[in-house]
Amino acid sequence: MTAETEISSPKVVGVGGGGEGEGEGEGGAADMEASVFSSSPHNRLEGVGDGVVENSSIPNNSNNVGRKNNKLKLIPLIFLIYFEVSGGPYGEETAVQAAGPLLSIVGFLVFPFIWSIPEALITAELATTFPGNGGFVIWAERAFGPFWGNLMGFWKFFSGVISNAAYPVLCVDYLKRVFPIFDSGAPRVIAICGATVSLTFLNYTGLTIVGYTAVALGVVSMIPFYIMGLVSIPKLHPHRWLSMGDPGLKKDWHLYLNTLFWNLNFWDNASTLAGEVDRPQKTFPKALMSAGIITVVGYLVPLLAATGALELEQDKWGDGYLADAAGMIVGKWLKYWVEVGAVLSAIGLFQAQLSSTAFQVVGMADLGFIPKFFAVRSKWFNTPWIGIVLSSAITLGISFMNFTSIISSSNFLYSLGMLLEIASFIWLRKKYPKLDRPYKVPMGMPGVVAMCLIPTGFLILVMVLGDMLVYVISAALTMVGIASYFLMKLCKARSCLEFTKREEHRDEENGSISEE
Repeated sequence: MTAETEISSPKVVGVGGGGEGEGEGEGGAADMEASVFSSSPHNRLEGVGDGVVENSSIPNNSNNVGRKNNKLKLIPLIFLIYFEVSGGPYGEETAVQAAGPLLSIVGFLVFPFIWSIPEALITAELATTFPGNGGFVIWAERAFGPFWGNLMGFWKFFSGVISNAAYPVLCVDYLKRVFPIFDSGAPRVIAICGATVSLTFLNYTGLTIVGYTAVALGVVSMIPFYIMGLVSIPKLHPHRWLSMGDPGLKKDWHLYLNTLFWNLNFWDNASTLAGEVDRPQKTFPKALMSAGIITVVGYLVPLLAATGALELEQDKWGDGYLADAAGMIVGKWLKYWVEVGAVLSAIGLFQAQLSSTAFQVVGMADLGFIPKFFAVRSKWFNTPWIGIVLSSAITLGISFMNFTSIISSSNFLYSLGMLLEIASFIWLRKKYPKLDRPYKVPMGMPGVVAMCLIPTGFLILVMVLGDMLVYVISAALTMVGIASYFLMKLCKARSCLEFTKREEHRDEENGSISEE
């Protein structure tokens, strides 16, 4: 994102630099703390339930480090993050419908500063410090203990699989424009099931294939908008960008804020793949910055082109209007390309989200929150097939429901998880001030607290705007997460299921480690 270029300099300094020299030259306890929490692939904090630390002497079977060549590289990771967050400008039209061109342009320029950059910075610091599969689950467990780590996992998992249900449906909705038979009935059900199964199998073939597929999907789906931007230049009337909307049309602030939130969210989802990334300490900050630039430029180019080159008809700015705008500015052929790009974007969004939830399941199994068999991988592709099947099965079930309120519940659960994530970020700074951080947000404690205030306020606002049904669904799913924690503790006590175990004890006060 254009705003995110501000964090490129500290990232260059922070990567591999130990975070402002912390942990360097600090004898005794500090050295021990730095070595225990080193994020090297051979000696890193993997995190397990009940406050346990894994080091190089304990193999991580689920990660299968022997398959080093299959590690996710920078370019595929950039596009996976891009699809986690955006997938293109599809869906930004409702911001213009809700508040007019000027506020929409200002929103996509300003919102990255107050929301996306803080979320990306938090992700960069924590994902490079604790680069195991599970991401935010590890962060919450390290900060507040296994109960909160488990609850974080359930909040984010439910949020992810619910959100993913929209994408196979979107593919079929575009397909029915060409083949009306898929509008309803058995053909529609078969098409949704077929789309879900096909996309799930693609994910099963491995992150390397999924990552490079995301690169191809991203490039093909973005090109038409840049063509649209170039062709629109001679047709632009900049005064149109200053319009506050059609006279007398009331602004829909709820829709406006939700559109910005939805289109610039989920920067932390790729953290659950950190254990699969090649040199995550260096790769993650670069990938986050690059994906940010691609994302925000990708929103602004078609928005400026369509609002500047065409007369404003605000009531027409619903989902899919950018395809119509491309047709009016360039020609019908580009309109069709944009519509095809929407399908390709939905495929990329599904793949990225499914990868995130599947590897989150692996991380939770490695942490000991759920039984060990959830971390089992395919012998052919080294992919977490149980996590993939579980995530897709839930997604498929939700695909046939009227899930407007459930999607709102997904946002509510995500907001709960983000509040816990922000709290974990701040508390880990206080709890482990001398911890070696390969990338560190270049601020002291007052700075990071101030940085987190606006995102925290916005998350609370999103939650307050929910209705009673959203609260009921979210409370019920939260209770499932809480109940599962105590059920798993009971299973551990009775040894009725096999869990990942680490027999170590950490003295939190002086950083020393002793085996029990």
